Amino acid sequence: MGSPSTLEAWPRIYTDSTDKPTLDLDPCQSAKIRGETNLISLIQLGTVDYATGLRLQQQLVALRKGEKIGDVLLLLEHSPVITLGRNAKPTNVIASPEILAQRGVPLFECDRGGDVTFHGPGQIVGYPIFDLRGFATPDGKRKTLGVIEFVRRLEEVLIRTCTDFAIPTKRVPGLTGVWTDPQRAPSPELSFRAEENDSQNRSLESRNPLSAGTDTSAASEAKLAAIGIHISRFVTSHGFALNVNTDLSYFNLIIPCGITAKPVTSMQQELGKPLDLNAVAESISRNFGTVFSSQMLWVETLDALLGRTVGVPMKPPVELRRLRSEDEAAWA
Repeated sequence: MGSPSTLEAWPRIYTDSTDKPTLDLDPCQSAKIRGETNLISLIQLGTVDYATGLRLQQQLVALRKGEKIGDVLLLLEHSPVITLGRNAKPTNVIASPEILAQRGVPLFECDRGGDVTFHGPGQIVGYPIFDLRGFATPDGKRKTLGVIEFVRRLEEVLIRTCTDFAIPTKRVPGLTGVWTDPQRAPSPELSFRAEENDSQNRSLESRNPLSAGTDTSAASEAKLAAIGIHISRFVTSHGFALNVNTDLSYFNLIIPCGITAKPVTSMQQELGKPLDLNAVAESISRNFGTVFSSQMLWVETLDALLGRTVGVPMKPPVELRRLRSEDEAAWA
């Protein structure tokens, strides 16, 4: 699978919310099971520059609005980049243009909500291209998932993923994203699960049994994952960024999300050793299936997704709910 710092594409891996192997489905036939369970097609792309990723999202959103594809989750890494959302303050980019050029970090404005953040190698970025009309609220009262509910579900996916690797996390009132919880020590059971997840799909050479853990008992809560989304005509884009083996020095170039009182951290920093990004991606997939009550279908290539009918609903949802506006965005 390569080194722990590389997020590779996984062909022919299909899991459902229980993490049990499912049938090797032809994507052409995936629409046939849509009536029985929600289906999310997952594509793992490796490293993609931000401009390319943005164009890809725009294309997939257009296809999803036209019901030419079903719900899609992209998992990837970006080349180093600083992005500014709709509410970004230029003063939160504290590095000079000269320093940004020296470090090879371009700036991009985008239509997600919120302020400034960094994407780069060792960070798993997830872009859910979902039609929210296909997901009911937990109480079953509404057939369309709301903006806040969608963000909370993304948080829950990432909280569960961090738990899989024995990293205690929590939500912080008034803020979005996933934060460390230094008050909670991982249990022996969680430590075993973390070792099991960390060992999956890794060669012996990529493991480092001599790595020592990092004592975070005296640390304040720090941000592990940021969430920033855009919604247009019920279809979501942008998504989340989970710091796995991220070089945290890049965050010194900015005031992340405009928050000065809380630091940014990574799974590697919390555990004191690098993680296999493929193992983390598998955990993310499993938890998406659970939290969104969906079956996850790993698709090998974009061509397999775009060239065939993948997960197209048999018919539009009967009940529709108007969002607060045509386009919405949220960020943490």
